[in-house]
Amino acid sequence: MVALLGAGLLVAATKVTTEQALEEVEWPTLVFFMGLFVMVGGLVETGVIGEISTAAADATEGRLGFAAMLLLWASAALSAIVDNIPYVATMSPIVADLANQAGADGQVLWWALAFGADLGGNATAIGASANVVVLGIAARNGHPISFWTFTRYGLIVTVLTIALTTPYLRLRYL
Repeated sequence: MVALLGAGLLVAATKVTTEQALEEVEWPTLVFFMGLFVMVGGLVETGVIGEISTAAADATEGRLGFAAMLLLWASAALSAIVDNIPYVATMSPIVADLANQAGADGQVLWWALAFGADLGGNATAIGASANVVVLGIAARNGHPISFWTFTRYGLIVTVLTIALTTPYLRLRYL
């Protein structure tokens, strides 16, 4: 809401017309995220997310530490191939259910999701929107970076940072 108010004030304070401002909006991205959140809400309401949460809780046998480590590493791996924003949007209700089912302080699960999704996005060029933007800008400025070159370095950094995050989560939250 604050962003919309700010945008409205900027349009009013400049000589840009509302039509000109709306032409610059990245509509496909906005529609994508609206659809994504509607889809995730539908999955929650139909019970699909609950079933996935129950299966995950059963698979980890209620062991919070194991669930956190599994979530950390799986989130890193999946965020390398799926942009981390839709991944986190989909996983958030699952983590909420897991935290409730754990009966203990589920904060470690939220941190595992945050670290895994964030750091995992560094593994490949498509893991995070920022990576895609940087590669495009680098190419336009005469310094192209291939997907595989990015991945060769990004994967090493990701594995090292997740490996360092593992004992941190254990020592800090478990």
